[in-house]
Amino acid sequence: MLITAGPTHEPIDAVRFIGNRSSGRMGLALAGAAAADGWDVVLLLGPTGSDAAIPGVRTRRFRTCENLRGLLREECPGCDVLVMAAAVADYRPKVDPAFLGGKFRRQDQKLVLELEPTPDLLAEVSAARRSDQLFVGFALEPRRELLESARSKLERKGVDLVVGNPLETMDSPTIEATVLTRGGGIRPSPGVVPKAEFASWLVGVLSEELALLRARKG
Repeated sequence: MLITAGPTHEPIDAVRFIGNRSSGRMGLALAGAAAADGWDVVLLLGPTGSDAAIPGVRTRRFRTCENLRGLLREECPGCDVLVMAAAVADYRPKVDPAFLGGKFRRQDQKLVLELEPTPDLLAEVSAARRSDQLFVGFALEPRRELLESARSKLERKGVDLVVGNPLETMDSPTIEATVLTRGGGIRPSPGVVPKAEFASWLVGVLSEELALLRARKG
């Protein structure tokens, strides 16, 4: 099982970046739960405060979307399940590479940053996957838009499952989520639960879905 977790930090200069509040807790919990369930786990972990090794998990670090893109290209071909739990930036600053070795100086005038879209990593790797691989995305949305957004993501990304969870899940120790499958199935999590408990439940769901996928493939 290949799991991505944490935020990306997209540089403005050598010391500043655009990022988000993702703690990586969900991905870390999934890695631990999958390893405990007997999976061979690779964790691609972004810039979080966690440096603790997880027993049975091989961890590789990334900082930017482009870093993660390279790691996915290396690791995806060999995985059975990809769980894309990382909070990858949708946009990054479009800056002169010369600034990345230094820093902007404060001036008494406005500073305007131009942003460019980052590549859609999940759609990229999904387009190149084998038919016997199970790919899972996450959708973090306001509650009123959650199911609609998750269904849309299923189609746009070409994945098998999407885990929809409300915005308040970010950086929270608990989670309440809904798993949507490509066949139209909806599986709610067992209430509001600690992320470690949810992770164990989700690993069980993924094991079931992988078995069903491979049974359909004969």
